[in-house]
Amino acid sequence: MPVFAPAGWNQRTCQALGTYATVATTDPAALARAYALLTAELMAVDAACSRFRRGGELWRVNHARGRPVRVGPLLAQALAVALAAARLTDGDVDPTCGTSLARLGYDRDFARARRRTSALRQPAIPAPGWHSVDFDPELGQVRVAAGVVLDLGATAKALAADRAALTIEAELGCGVLVNLGGDIRVAGSPPAAGWRVGIADDTGFDAGPGPETGHTVLICTGGLATSGTAVRSWRRGSARLHHIIVPATGLPAQSCWRAASVAAATCVDANTASTAAILRGERAAAWLAGLGLPARLVRHSGEAVTIAGWPAEASTGNGADGH
Repeated sequence: MPVFAPAGWNQRTCQALGTYATVATTDPAALARAYALLTAELMAVDAACSRFRRGGELWRVNHARGRPVRVGPLLAQALAVALAAARLTDGDVDPTCGTSLARLGYDRDFARARRRTSALRQPAIPAPGWHSVDFDPELGQVRVAAGVVLDLGATAKALAADRAALTIEAELGCGVLVNLGGDIRVAGSPPAAGWRVGIADDTGFDAGPGPETGHTVLICTGGLATSGTAVRSWRRGSARLHHIIVPATGLPAQSCWRAASVAAATCVDANTASTAAILRGERAAAWLAGLGLPARLVRHSGEAVTIAGWPAEASTGNGADGH
């Protein structure tokens, strides 16, 4: 998802968490420090929440063979967020899909996993369900049964966007936008016309920072997230797969939507709703409308359905851009 700032406003982009990370500030003099704060946050989130980082906190939880594990405050927060997302979506957004993803070939960092194209040798496996996670937030202790693999990809990146934006605004006192591969959070006073955000509905994993060619909106507060079936998709044999899993089957969602964008008070809330919208298919429009969440759902044909006051398209004009 490209982000556009008015001409003369600065932003920096790097690769992190398997995607592109961009920070933009309303004060050009604050950009270097904002970038340093962002990269520090991303390193901390990766160390705590990646299921692929051998020896990392989540890796230790997943390999504890049913024993309880004490975790630090960051992973404890990420677990609380993931379980809250599961509860609020009636289990649609489920953090216990790690084994399901691994069975589909997503068993290592995505850039490496997608290079393997041989046919799958094992059948899909349903997720055990978020109720199976034994988490005590007061003790900072979590236990999952042997064989259960937690994957926090559905919420940890959005949490990182929220945390980074709030930290940068608090420390530097300027307006800030953080974009982690389509998970966006803004904080502080925005530019006069708002932050101009471009949404690419069918952008694949290989798309990097570049000009926006799709839908563009202005945002001033809160979070915005886009979930879709194109960004993390891969082939194994003749099967085309993607990362949004139906917990009950362990298979990728066969959704009527190719992308769902949602605006909410936080990026976590927006991401939770956008992911659930893909999984809920035709039911998503009424569900989002009932929650009063502005959203834009795009069918595979390119037809877009807007909900609950989704902002009108903004003119693109000239400006810096990033993914």
